[in-house]
Amino acid sequence: QVQLVESGGGSVQPGGSLRLSCAASGSISSINGMGWFRQAPGKQRELVAIITNSGTTNYTDSVKGRFAISRDNANNTVYLQMNALEPEDTAVYYCLGVGISTLYWGQGTQVTVSS
Repeated sequence: QVQLVESGGGSVQPGGSLRLSCAASGSISSINGMGWFRQAPGKQRELVAIITNSGTTNYTDSVKGRFAISRDNANNTVYLQMNALEPEDTAVYYCLGVGISTLYWGQGTQVTVSS
C-alpha cells in the first residue's frame, strides 16, 4: 500500500502563486509515476501534471507555462509549483501515485483563486 498526503493549498489572489506538496509513504518502490489531478465544483476530475520515475513531465494545456511539477526522490515527495494563478484554477487538487496495477490517491487540498 501507498499513502499520499498533500499540503500547501489555500487562498490566493489572481496572479499569485502556491506550491503543493505530496509526501508518499509505504510501498514506494511500486510507484511508476506521480501526478496531480484537480476537480472543480460540478466538473469532472482532470489531469493537471504528471511526472515519471525518469523525470519526464506532461501537463494539461491550460497550465503549461504556469505550473511546474517536480519530485524529490530522496524524500519521496512531489511538488506542484503554481504561478500566475487564475480563478479557473480553483479546485480541490489531488495527488496521484501510479502503481503497477493500482492508482493511489491523496485526500485532496483546496486551492481557491479569488480577488
